[in-house]
Amino acid sequence: MQNSRRQFLAGMASSVPLAAMAGTQRRSPRRPRLAAITTTYFKYSHSQHIVDRFLEGYSWEGQHHRPEMDVVSLYVEQVGKNDLSRERLKRFPGMKHAETIEEALTLGSGGLAVDGVLLIGEHGTYPINEKGQTQYPRYEYFQKIVDVFRKSGRTAPIFNDKHLSWNWKWAREMYDTARELDFGFMAGSSLPVARRMPAIDLPWGAKIRESLVMRPGGIDGGDIHTIEALQAIIERRDDGETGIQWVEALSGERFWQAMEAGSWDKGGWDRELMNAALTRSNMLQVVRENYGVVLPGISDMKRMAPGSYAYRFGYRDGTRATALGFQTKPHLGRILSDTPVAVRMKNDEIFSTLVYLPYYEMRNFFNPLVHHIETLFRTGRSPYPIERTLLTTGMTAAGIESLFQEQKRLDTPHLSIKYRPTRKSTFWRT
Repeated sequence: MQNSRRQFLAGMASSVPLAAMAGTQRRSPRRPRLAAITTTYFKYSHSQHIVDRFLEGYSWEGQHHRPEMDVVSLYVEQVGKNDLSRERLKRFPGMKHAETIEEALTLGSGGLAVDGVLLIGEHGTYPINEKGQTQYPRYEYFQKIVDVFRKSGRTAPIFNDKHLSWNWKWAREMYDTARELDFGFMAGSSLPVARRMPAIDLPWGAKIRESLVMRPGGIDGGDIHTIEALQAIIERRDDGETGIQWVEALSGERFWQAMEAGSWDKGGWDRELMNAALTRSNMLQVVRENYGVVLPGISDMKRMAPGSYAYRFGYRDGTRATALGFQTKPHLGRILSDTPVAVRMKNDEIFSTLVYLPYYEMRNFFNPLVHHIETLFRTGRSPYPIERTLLTTGMTAAGIESLFQEQKRLDTPHLSIKYRPTRKSTFWRT
C-alpha cells in the first residue's frame, strides 16, 4: 500500500499537478483540462446543470462568471431522444466526444491527459433493486477512472455528484482508494451549499440535543438530499462529527404512532421541533379547503401523505436526529416542497432555517456547487470534508436497510466516522 502511494507521488512529481498550477501560471499558462464522465445529458439533468456551467459560465456574486478551465472531453453512456450532449459537442469543438471513459481521460494519448474529472452518475435508465435503490454506476465509473490513474502513474482530483454509491461497501472502497492514491476527492449534492432562509449557520461549537429535517420522500435519491442538508448543519456541534451508533426506520402505522408520540423518548420526535421546521418552509401547501396556508396537523399529514416514513439516527456522542420523508400521492399534492431544518440546543433554544432551492426552471442552486468544484480542481483539495459524504452515504444506505428489514433498529459500527468540518460556512450567502 505504501509502495503504491510512493510510486504515485513519484509519478506525479514528473508532471505539473493541478494543485500547483495557480502558483505557476507564469511558467505554465495552460488552462486546466477537465473530463466529464456522465450517465446521460438532457435538460435539467445533473450533467446538464454542472457541465453547462463549466462550458457557459454562471451567475456569481453579481457577475457572469466563466470558470478558468476547459472541459476537453465528454463521455455519455445513455443517449436518448432528449439528448443535449451532441449539440454541446458541435457547439464546443474543443470538447472531444469520448466513446469510453478511458478515452475521455487519456484523449487517445495512452496516459492521463486531464487535470480533473467530473463524475456525474445521476439520471438515466438503470436497474432498481428490491430495496428501491437505483443502481447508478458511480462506483463502476470510479473504478475505470482509477484504472487510468494506476496505468498512468499519476492522478487528478475527482468530483463525484451526490452520494458515493448505493452500495455501502463500494462507497467505502472509493473513499479508501482516494486516500491510498492521495488525490483530491469531493462529493455531494447541491443542498449543503445552497442558500438558506435565513442565511445563518449553527453557531460553531454549539451544544445540541436533537435535530430534525423534512423533505418530500424519495428512497435513496431523495433521502441523501434530506440527510446531507441536516448533516451540513449539525456537524458544527461542540465536538465535531463522531459518527452514527444506530438507525431505525419507521413507516406505515409505526410512523404515525411515532408522530403521535411527540417526543424522542417515546419513540418519535420533538413535536415543537417539527413545527419550528414547518414554519420555515417556503412551499407549504394548502391542506384544507377554504383555508390559506396553515401548519398541517397530523390528520392533514395522514390524509395527504399516507406513505410517509422517517429515519431516526442515534449519534455516538448522544445527539439525536430525525429525517422525515413526506411521501404523497400524485393527486393529493405535497405537504411541502422544500427542506427546513430545526435543532434543539441543550439550553432548550431552537435554531431553525430553510435550505432554499429556487423554482425548478432556474435551478441556480447548482451555482455554489460548481463554485466549490472549481476550488477542488484549482487547489487539488476538497473545500469541505469528503467524510461528510461518506457518512451521509452510509446513513442513507443504513436507513434503507432498516426499512427493508421491516423497520428493525440496526447498530452501525461501520459508521463511526469522525471528522472536523470547516469553521467557515460554505453555503451560498450572496
